[in-house]
Amino acid sequence: MAFQPNFQHMLDVLANRRPARLPVYEHIISPKIMEQVLGVEFAALEDGNADDLNQFFTHYDRFWQEMTYDTVSYEVCITGILPGHGAIMGGAGPIQTRADFDRYPWDELAGRYWADADKKFQALAAHMPGGMRALGGVGNGVFEISEDLVGFQYLPFIMVDDPDLFAEIYRKIGDLMVEIWTVFLQRYRDTFAICRFGDDLGFKTSTLVSPALIRQHVLPQYKRVIDLIKGAGKPFLWHSCGKIFAVMDDVIDLGIDAKHSNEDVIAPYDEWIARYGDRIGLIGGIDVDLLCRHEPAAIVEEVFAKGRRFRAAAQGYALGSGNSIPEYVPVAGYLAMLEGARRIRAAEQT
Repeated sequence: MAFQPNFQHMLDVLANRRPARLPVYEHIISPKIMEQVLGVEFAALEDGNADDLNQFFTHYDRFWQEMTYDTVSYEVCITGILPGHGAIMGGAGPIQTRADFDRYPWDELAGRYWADADKKFQALAAHMPGGMRALGGVGNGVFEISEDLVGFQYLPFIMVDDPDLFAEIYRKIGDLMVEIWTVFLQRYRDTFAICRFGDDLGFKTSTLVSPALIRQHVLPQYKRVIDLIKGAGKPFLWHSCGKIFAVMDDVIDLGIDAKHSNEDVIAPYDEWIARYGDRIGLIGGIDVDLLCRHEPAAIVEEVFAKGRRFRAAAQGYALGSGNSIPEYVPVAGYLAMLEGARRIRAAEQT
């Protein structure tokens, strides 16, 4: 029998209740991976004209259905339209001083975003398979945008030299996110069942900056966006990499419905479930390292064992990689994870 998607299963995860069937989820899958699986070249079409976008999303949307997902993960990132962007990958961003901040074209940014995003969201919606909805929306979180505007290693200089500017940067980022998300929720609330942004706040041993700084400057802007999303009747999924236990309770208190991203080197996924499984849905659990370095047969067995354990222990759980499926992940490893999930589903039907 052909797979029948049902986005309600992911809504159950976000409501922190056990779905009738185990859902699978990915934050991002490289279209280059999709090309290898489908045997069709289409990745380069995402930034093309209307015909290109129709071709792109014809294949992009059907990939998620054919790989037995219930939702199509997609977002258009804010950082991509920021003038002078790129510092999120290292180096100094376009804002280093008060003068830089004052001359930055803040009033143009939402318009620049929608000039790029509208045509993509419309094509995504036009090719959505029956039974599915999108999951995602406006990409990037507060801290990532500050990294792109200033540069991670340059933020501390502004914090010390001009603390008022430092605080104003975060407030302005919040203003921008609220402006864009407000329009998004008006235009695409029927396309997207679940809203999400990713904001990597940590690395293997701790948060990237002090928890106090996150609480003072980042989380108040989170609250503005999360309140907007929840006010529109949409559940919210938060993606953040790293060892962020120090601020998890604070983020949960903001009203997130589920959390994604994990590495076994930080903590086994059982620990995430033990700490937070009674309060929020939890998504992922399969370390990307496993998919990259192990043979497919071994991956299938480990995913089957771990996935059954996580599903039994958590209330709302969806299986997937602990981060994403970038281009360097072996296709055989990725497909082996999905086979492990399929076997869990089959075992639950017997």
